[in-house]
Amino acid sequence: MLQSLASNSCVRLIQSHKSTCYFVSLVLGYLLYLVFGAVVFSSVELPYEDQLRQELRAVKKQFLQENNCLTEERLEWFLKKALDASNYGVSILNNASANWNWDFTSAMFFASTVLSTTGYGHTAPLSDGGKAFCIIYSVIGIPFTLLFLTAVVQRIMVFSTRRPVMYIHTYWGLSKPLVAIVHATLLALLAMSCFFLIPAAIFSILEENWNFLESFYFCFISLSTIGLGDYVPGESVNQRFRELYKVGITVYLILGLIVMLVVLETFCELQQLKQLRKMFYLKKEKPQDRMVILENDHLSFTTVPETPAGLMEDKFQPFVRVTPLASPNDDPMIQ
Repeated sequence: MLQSLASNSCVRLIQSHKSTCYFVSLVLGYLLYLVFGAVVFSSVELPYEDQLRQELRAVKKQFLQENNCLTEERLEWFLKKALDASNYGVSILNNASANWNWDFTSAMFFASTVLSTTGYGHTAPLSDGGKAFCIIYSVIGIPFTLLFLTAVVQRIMVFSTRRPVMYIHTYWGLSKPLVAIVHATLLALLAMSCFFLIPAAIFSILEENWNFLESFYFCFISLSTIGLGDYVPGESVNQRFRELYKVGITVYLILGLIVMLVVLETFCELQQLKQLRKMFYLKKEKPQDRMVILENDHLSFTTVPETPAGLMEDKFQPFVRVTPLASPNDDPMIQ
């Protein structure tokens, strides 16, 4: 008997805190996914890093052997200066000296990466004034960008998602959840073709050192606003029409980010995903719950012992007794 009561109480406790259990499972799953990614990246990339380190040590040793007049300390100092400049996008190579990082088109490309929070990191402000302005510009510009993207996506969603789904549901008589799933899938395939596959093929042609996989990798890293910065277009030596190329990439990033948000918002409006999200949310207090609380309060008041009628009459009895009049003629004031 006690075991059955304990099991029933545990079941009721779990059901009453179902969303909390789901949320804890979500947090644990996310942590496990982070650990899984760390294990895979470490096992795949660590051998390549070790091989590159060995190659650099061999090249450095051979260079010092061929140049006896140069000490290892001087070489380290020179390499440090070159790497520091490279971190700011300035290369010491002669064939890369023609590319400026802060002309108008390059600065506009940098501003777009800052406002979209992509941040490739291939260029960074050198001066204190530039760093201070970057902070102020980002504090104002990032919320402004979010407002701009939200307004644009809201207007596009009306014509790209809501009206087509409602039209097919109304005039074709198909189920609205089914129409929404098919529409979201087609929209995702269209976005994949127009903003990932086709641009990847174009980048693989325009960039000499990029293959199709590297170009597709750049498109995904950019439009997902990850922005690792290992691949940046328009930075190769003697790039033809570099200014126009940079402007085109800026437009591509803005349009691609808008399309990605439209696709994500379309999937978020699916009824199945809404139900999935509700599993992890705290339940809001409904009007029915408030009515139950009020009813319980009312019941608690009604269970109070009633006061005897005699006491109630004595309680509300007036201090001065007035003799009732039989008729208006009995009143001496009237007479």
